[in-house]
Amino acid sequence: MKNKYLISSNIEDAKEQLEEILADIKSDKDYSEVELQIALEHAYHHLNYAWNIRNIEESRAEACSKSDYKAWSMFPTKEFTEYE
Repeated sequence: MKNKYLISSNIEDAKEQLEEILADIKSDKDYSEVELQIALEHAYHHLNYAWNIRNIEESRAEACSKSDYKAWSMFPTKEFTEYE
């Protein structure tokens, strides 16, 4: 596994986003589904990114082209199987 610093920082960002979502839901009775969607997409992005860069060379991960960013932000559907 490569890029432990980048993986860690993205997991930390996802954690912070999830904590913010919890706080917002608990404190805002009008918290909307749209707000939840946007916030969860942000958390998912960081988790997906952390997973997808795990074996990428550090120099490439740091350079991160637009196409890399898009690909690394996607849920890795081919790598995970459904749970029964």
